[in-house]
Amino acid sequence: MQPQLKEGIDFYYNDDGYVVLTAAFLLNRGYCCGNGCRHCPYDYKKVPEPRRTDLLAARKLNNNEKG
Repeated sequence: MQPQLKEGIDFYYNDDGYVVLTAAFLLNRGYCCGNGCRHCPYDYKKVPEPRRTDLLAARKLNNNEKG
């Protein structure tokens, strides 16, 4: 049996009502699943090109706008 996920720690709901996994949960899982998770701490390692490059560019742009 898998442990239950905790809202605010393992995931949250975005404005559209979708579940978004946190970086903490993804790090705990230990690998990139290849789905392009918003908070992927593995630089989208298993996401196929060209989507991987697009996701990395979007992340970089988003980080530049914040900082």
